[in-house]
Amino acid sequence: MKKFVSIAGNIGSGKSSLTKLLSEEFGWIPYYESVTDNPYLEDFYSDMKRWSFNLQIYFLSHRFRIHKEIIERKESVIQDRSIYEDVEIFAENLYKLGRMSDRDYENYKNLFAEMVSYLKPPDLLVYLRAGTETLKNQIKLRGRDFEKNIETSYLESLNSCYEQWMSEYKHGSYITIDTDNLDFVNKTEDLDFIKEKIQNSLK
Repeated sequence: MKKFVSIAGNIGSGKSSLTKLLSEEFGWIPYYESVTDNPYLEDFYSDMKRWSFNLQIYFLSHRFRIHKEIIERKESVIQDRSIYEDVEIFAENLYKLGRMSDRDYENYKNLFAEMVSYLKPPDLLVYLRAGTETLKNQIKLRGRDFEKNIETSYLESLNSCYEQWMSEYKHGSYITIDTDNLDFVNKTEDLDFIKEKIQNSLK
């Protein structure tokens, strides 16, 4: 049977790496978040208040198209970040921080609600929970110039949003994996641990 799994988590939590590894292990088709070709990310990290709405609309459009394509495929798929995180984590966090206006936030939420009403949610959401220090270390290791000035407080507020979201997650089945003490990229036993949790959840 076709499986649709989404990997959720904060910036630097290891979503892309785990997506790649699991796609190879299970033979699933991988879908990655649009980062290198994103025309707004660099501007956004320079001036979040000015570019927050533009960035969120770009991500929403991209992820809506990808989500529709995933649903239409016959093969099993693993996705780097779900569409639900766009509004329930990132847009909400920007709004709470005063970096998205009331008008833009309401407009964005209404658009999001209309779009996702047409979508089937993932069979399983895998939330990678990571502390701020872990996130900062992994962001530093991957060396993206536009991420080097991400504020610690921004990562902390995103983590708070993720914890709240997962406590109320309503789109289907999910599991939480604490990654602070895992190295699934370099340690086979850590990757096997995650694989087993996913396989058991999908059963």
